[in-house]
Amino acid sequence: MSDILVDVHNLKKHFVHGRNWRGQPTGVQRAVDGVHFHIRRGETFGLVGESGSGKSTVGRCLLRLYDYTDGEVTFAGQPLGGLSEKALKPFRRRIQSIFQDPYSSLNPNLNVLELISEPMKIHGMGDAGERKDRIADLLEKVGLHRDHLYRYPHEFSGGQRQRISIARALSVRPEFIVCDEPISALDVSVQAQVVNMLEDLQGEFGLTYLFIAHDLSMVRHISDRIGVMYGGRLVEVANSDELYENPQHPYTRALLSSILETDPAKVAERIRPDGFTTIRNDKQAAPLEEISPGHFVAFDYK
Repeated sequence: MSDILVDVHNLKKHFVHGRNWRGQPTGVQRAVDGVHFHIRRGETFGLVGESGSGKSTVGRCLLRLYDYTDGEVTFAGQPLGGLSEKALKPFRRRIQSIFQDPYSSLNPNLNVLELISEPMKIHGMGDAGERKDRIADLLEKVGLHRDHLYRYPHEFSGGQRQRISIARALSVRPEFIVCDEPISALDVSVQAQVVNMLEDLQGEFGLTYLFIAHDLSMVRHISDRIGVMYGGRLVEVANSDELYENPQHPYTRALLSSILETDPAKVAERIRPDGFTTIRNDKQAAPLEEISPGHFVAFDYK
């Protein structure tokens, strides 16, 4: 069995803005424009970049919440493009998500038991008693309690709601989880707790993560490899430590220079990305070039 669980090849997602009287598009936004990467089993692949760079769009394409414009996403050797909803159903169980907002992603009219059991019912997992026992066990694993089963989302803090979302994602025993900025809406004091919990759950259940985030220091902590996105394109991919210690692409250097440093002796000059990384939307994306084992960079965006 290949150790590559998710393989993304030349992924593109373009959004049409308006059409003329002939039905032809009057404008196209290339949100993702020729992205290549893979994720190994048991690995955490971090995806970073500024707002609007296409990170979340990539995640939604992997979940098949968006039908992508071109390219292919392969999961465990099976291409996902073009599959009907019926054919996708088995993959819906194996691929789960944790979203950014832990309140809007939970139905306020359902209690915790109903929220977490809903995907289990859809996939025909166990009877009511078995589902309740599994949910109670999952709540313990994410730091909640059995007596939370009959409470509603508004009765929890933001961090607790995100723990409920994590338990819901785990309920159907997935292999791969897309974590779409799962800590950005949480207090700083809670973020580290959630990230450490995700690491523990990964080891216990053998999970694979795509971890999308703005917090560069947190991404370094949890990720094995990191991809840097800019303007809908992947400009650099490397192992976590190597990327932070030896960034090659000018945009990566600019992004890392934005990290807030608390030690005045270590404060470096802020690099502004203006000018040297301007990407024209009509320019053909170039493939990443390997500059050292496992370190890939695209330099054609100057």
